[in-house]
Amino acid sequence: MQTVRVKYKDYQKYICYEGQLTFKSFLDCVAKKFDIPTLDLKVFDVTKTEVDEEVFEFLIQKQDLGVLEICFPQDPNDSLSSSASASVTSYSDVDSDDTIILQRSPASTKREEDSRLAKMIEDILKNKPGGERIMNEYARTKSLTDSRRRDMVKILVAQMTSDHGTSPSRRVKEEYAKGITSLFPNLADPRSKFGFEHYYNAEDGSGYLAWRLKFVQKGASEGQKKTLRQSLTGGPKADRGPFTEANCLTTESLCCEAIALMKHSADEAIVKEKMKQTFTYRQKMLHDPVKSSEIFTAFPRFLDIPGMIEQDFNLMFGDVTSAKFLEKWPTVYKKKVLDQSRGLTQTGDLQDLVQNAGSTTEVENGWDNDMSSLMVLVHLLPPSTQGRKRPGKLSARQASEHLVKFLKTGTSIQGHLDSIMESRQPYLLAVGTQRSVIHKYFIVIDKHAIPCKSPDCLACIDELFKAHFVFGTSYNQDLVNVYNFLQTTIYEIDVENTKVNPRVAELRARMLN
Repeated sequence: MQTVRVKYKDYQKYICYEGQLTFKSFLDCVAKKFDIPTLDLKVFDVTKTEVDEEVFEFLIQKQDLGVLEICFPQDPNDSLSSSASASVTSYSDVDSDDTIILQRSPASTKREEDSRLAKMIEDILKNKPGGERIMNEYARTKSLTDSRRRDMVKILVAQMTSDHGTSPSRRVKEEYAKGITSLFPNLADPRSKFGFEHYYNAEDGSGYLAWRLKFVQKGASEGQKKTLRQSLTGGPKADRGPFTEANCLTTESLCCEAIALMKHSADEAIVKEKMKQTFTYRQKMLHDPVKSSEIFTAFPRFLDIPGMIEQDFNLMFGDVTSAKFLEKWPTVYKKKVLDQSRGLTQTGDLQDLVQNAGSTTEVENGWDNDMSSLMVLVHLLPPSTQGRKRPGKLSARQASEHLVKFLKTGTSIQGHLDSIMESRQPYLLAVGTQRSVIHKYFIVIDKHAIPCKSPDCLACIDELFKAHFVFGTSYNQDLVNVYNFLQTTIYEIDVENTKVNPRVAELRARMLN
């Protein structure tokens, strides 16, 4: 058994080890002994010289090593100011839990507070889905991308509002901001007074944390106002329980265990079963104005395992309702839609769509016959001007862009997601060599691309419709007539509780006759 004396702030302890002590294992032992995060720890010898991995193994063999000083990089001078007083320590009773408490100074008090806040932030991130990815990215690059920084702010504000409500005190917001820059020193702003003001500035109430809190507060306020209206209205945002008595977990702790297991499991069968068991928990989360934006952080397997949307929709409405679109559209409604389109003004776009939908001969750069038939429905039920902020009417062709977008094979999907500048309702992203030859479909929602279960375009339209209910999101304003028609006529969901446009009601009546 060998020992080395280590000092952190005003505390000095022995680290005991056997065999070869590497620099990494040394830092791990120090973090465990002093209960501090391991990110960016620096080591200094008795001469105040920094010790790195390259020379550590040589120094550790020296008989007169003395005391190794541990500190964070944001304030190394303060950290080393009192190390001389700890250079001699009794060796008569080598107990790894023995601690020498030295005289505390204002600087050491500040360091202790910074360490406490850094540990608070680290614990939150370690225990939340997506938090490990944030810490790993910083450890690898010493920085965070904008999207990863937004994920971090969302996680921390969710925890803050859970512990302190939607209006936390100034002290709480400052502690979180300080904790971020204490845990991740490179994220501090060297141009500001304290370094953390871009996360929260008490003087003007600005910063990433403050802005996210305002968004959460607005969502909570609007959620309260909408509660009554939603209870009287059908559609994707209505609060629903499972269609049948599902085998759902009943406590939050059991759900959190299942969520943690799903995050790392490579067995899709286990993930699907745990997704079923957490269905009720997920629905409550989706209808919570504070937590709803964290759905892909809590349940990231939506993003890499196809079929999760279908499974949740089946739990909501049952297999019979879930199968209606794929059963009825090709056999009944596709022909009726084409028949009804003959009464429309035959524009060039509409003529191309009808030609594609009615035959196997494709127009150059046109969609295949199934997708073309859906586009014809958009022409039958174009966007209305009701509720528009600007005068004018969006064309059916423009509205179709909100239903499906084409991306040529070889183009970066992540680049497409990064180009999204504002929040939009779900839509299909079709990837292929041309519109009539699509190899893969994705559902884009909240700047995430969810792989569709099937390459068939009708199955993907079916999955897109179901995604609105699974994620509790409203229809795109320019496609609300189309979606309401599908909902009330084909899926037959909330027929009596859904208010539809007169044009939708008229087309529905003609279709059902």
